[in-house]
Amino acid sequence: MALFILLSFSLLLNLGCSKKIKNTFDLNSLNFRELQCTQTFIFAIEEINNRTDILPGINLGYKIYDTCRDVRLALQSAMALVNGQEDGQMDGCNEKSRAPVIVGQTNSSPVVGFTTSIGPFNIPAVSHAASCACLSNKNLYPTFFRTTPTDYYQSRALVQLVKHFGWTWVGAIRSDTDYGNSGMATFEQIAQNEGVCIEYSEAIYRTYPKEKFIKIADIIKKSTSKVIVAFVSFSDLEYLLNELFNQNVTGYQWIGTQSWISAKNPTIVKYYKLLNGAIGTAISTSVIPGLQEFLLNVHPSMTPGNTGMNSFWEFLFNCSVSKQTNAKLSACTGSESLNNIRNQYDDLMNNEYSANVYKAVYAVAYSLHNLLSCQNEKRPAPNGTCSVKIKAFMFLQVLNYLKYVNFSTSYGENFYFDANGDPAAKGKAYDLINWQLNRDGMIEFVTVGEYYAFLSEGKFVIDYNNIVWAGFKRNEVPKSVCSESCRPGTRKAVQKGRPICCFDCIPCAEGEISNKSDSTDCLKCSLEYKANKQKDQCILKDIEFLSFEENMGILLVSLALLGASLTISIAFVFYLKRDTPIVKANNSELSFLLLFSLTLCFLCSLTFIGQPTEWSCMLRHTAFGITFVLCISCVLGKTIVVLMAFRATLPGNNVMKWFGAMQQRLSVCMFTFIQVIICTLWLMVSPPYPNKNTHFTEILILECDVGSVTAFYAVLGYIGFLAALCFVLAFLARTLPDNFNEAKFITFSILIFCAVWITFIPAYISSPGKYTVAVEIFAILASSFALLFCIFLPKCYIILFKPEMNTKKNLMGKKAICTVIHFYSQYLPLHCVRGKEFKSNTAGFGREVKLSFCLNYGHLHKTPSRHTSHSLFN
Repeated sequence: MALFILLSFSLLLNLGCSKKIKNTFDLNSLNFRELQCTQTFIFAIEEINNRTDILPGINLGYKIYDTCRDVRLALQSAMALVNGQEDGQMDGCNEKSRAPVIVGQTNSSPVVGFTTSIGPFNIPAVSHAASCACLSNKNLYPTFFRTTPTDYYQSRALVQLVKHFGWTWVGAIRSDTDYGNSGMATFEQIAQNEGVCIEYSEAIYRTYPKEKFIKIADIIKKSTSKVIVAFVSFSDLEYLLNELFNQNVTGYQWIGTQSWISAKNPTIVKYYKLLNGAIGTAISTSVIPGLQEFLLNVHPSMTPGNTGMNSFWEFLFNCSVSKQTNAKLSACTGSESLNNIRNQYDDLMNNEYSANVYKAVYAVAYSLHNLLSCQNEKRPAPNGTCSVKIKAFMFLQVLNYLKYVNFSTSYGENFYFDANGDPAAKGKAYDLINWQLNRDGMIEFVTVGEYYAFLSEGKFVIDYNNIVWAGFKRNEVPKSVCSESCRPGTRKAVQKGRPICCFDCIPCAEGEISNKSDSTDCLKCSLEYKANKQKDQCILKDIEFLSFEENMGILLVSLALLGASLTISIAFVFYLKRDTPIVKANNSELSFLLLFSLTLCFLCSLTFIGQPTEWSCMLRHTAFGITFVLCISCVLGKTIVVLMAFRATLPGNNVMKWFGAMQQRLSVCMFTFIQVIICTLWLMVSPPYPNKNTHFTEILILECDVGSVTAFYAVLGYIGFLAALCFVLAFLARTLPDNFNEAKFITFSILIFCAVWITFIPAYISSPGKYTVAVEIFAILASSFALLFCIFLPKCYIILFKPEMNTKKNLMGKKAICTVIHFYSQYLPLHCVRGKEFKSNTAGFGREVKLSFCLNYGHLHKTPSRHTSHSLFN
């Protein structure tokens, strides 16, 4: 009822009721792990036969065949087991016997072979070690069961193991069998998803020519990876190890699977220098009560058909059980005992296969027990007894009961199959085995961790301090990467034509970071943050605005206060000298209003300094717009007065009455009121507001957003319109007499004003951050200083330093036009003085007109004469 590999190559078999071995073989090829499985199988059968709660009154029998890892022998043995056709009958076997269930085989390929053949007959097969994930396909293998986990979990465990230790660049070796090919395919698929790259993947098989193994050895030597994942059976791996041993290829960290990582083959000592520090997964071990004693108390048997242990006995003790088997050896004394032998046969520290055999036998036994006890049977016999006869049950019935078997072992493990015939999910699935040398120089398979495969993503529990690694630094984890890890602040850029594990480290762009190693992308900082110098963290941008504390702010505040102080000082001087001719001649009312507006212009620049707030943003733009319009309106009024006064051609012309004092006040108020209306609508519809300008990578600029762009340009456009109008009118009045050059000063001041604001536009656009505000403040101050200096500074100079020029005579000059008498005088009367004539070219007529008027330097008459002209300085 079982198929086991006892030898590493073919045996000559006699098929009968039980197995009879006649062989000629090399005893160095003995597989002690398979021998242990065979004896565990027998132990479980005898234990069940001795129990009264399972199959009472029924003894189980068994047949054991050696398939020698050959698919054809496995198929032949399986067919013999199920159809009862044997080459010969043993003594006492007078009828054919058929096994209802097959237990075995260790390797996946033979199982695939015979399961495919016996499946159509509904004959169940239970394997203790065939772990190929392909066997979980119930469409292809509906009668297959196993007590070992599928290789899917093992492949996932190996991927997580190499990733756990940072090995992203590995080589792969696999057996060219169903076990190796399927397991490695799963490994490569999961590895690709987890970012682990495989430098090479080669298949081996024990029958391959030597040249194939030499080629693979050369590939390993030339590779840059230092970790090799071997999804192989030891019988295949041994041929590759022999070639690597001959070429002295050492220093590689081997990662193994359950098929070889815990296999204590007699030849492993030879290859330890290649495999030292190897680490891999093995099925968790279990302590089966009574098994150790049973294994040590086994003795050879002379019973025909049960002589399978004899050859092993002769190998172990170098004696002959019977002269018929080996006449060259001395006869065994009978005192030989396995208690004195230490090999894998009696080593239960890594008995995962034996535990799986034990569970497989009990699964079959409980299925038969449930079947014969009619458990879950819908139609029991009328007399209450089971209607199933021992010799009459069919394979399909055993198969159906095997699907639903559920039992607990003697060591407390609950076992049952899932829908795929695999062992049901449980906690720990694998132990982590590490190859080490003990103090006696013997190889030990030390358990250094556990793997819980049935969790959603799997989990390792590892004792790092107990691991011995490959290479010269036994306590240091080997490194196996295609490219060194990219530090935080950089990102990976895959090298063209190479796997994703081979990459270059590219620094993150400005404003981007990566805060962990091996980032594939850089993260862009939010708008208010920037990357630090290492580009591994987003930090707040430096907040920038024009403050009062910085040097530039202090300088601009000083200039603004200086301008305001000068303006107030000039107003004070004009007030003190308000009765002098030069003050009177400059229309003192408009002059004082102009000085007041210039003071506001200087002071409004202060609202542009400091951290922007909602109120300061609304104030700075509206105050700027209204004060500048007030200022330009005053200048425009003065310009119109000058122009109209000097364009009057004849005495008695009443043109000035249309632009007298009242009209001048109304014009200033009207021009200013229009700007007030524009600013009011601006504040009502979409007022300016504080804004964070995040367009710069290093700084966060606090600025005032204008809100309504239309209103903003309307304010600026209106100021520009008034300035342009004032400039045109002042330009037309530029030809006034030299002694009275008011129009020239206005023209020059407006010219500077316009030049400042025209050059302001490109400077404003090109200035970054707080310098934008600084340029705007500078334009305000420069234009204000231009108006202040050009219009009032010459007059202050005469008032303060040339008082002798502050006279009526000096202001009039010899060529003063007659109509200057009317300038800013409000048409006050003046008595004539005879005999004084002045000549002037009257503008607009192109001819000389003699005009006479009277000047009285001695006294001024307050009562106007009906027929006189008007005074200039009253």
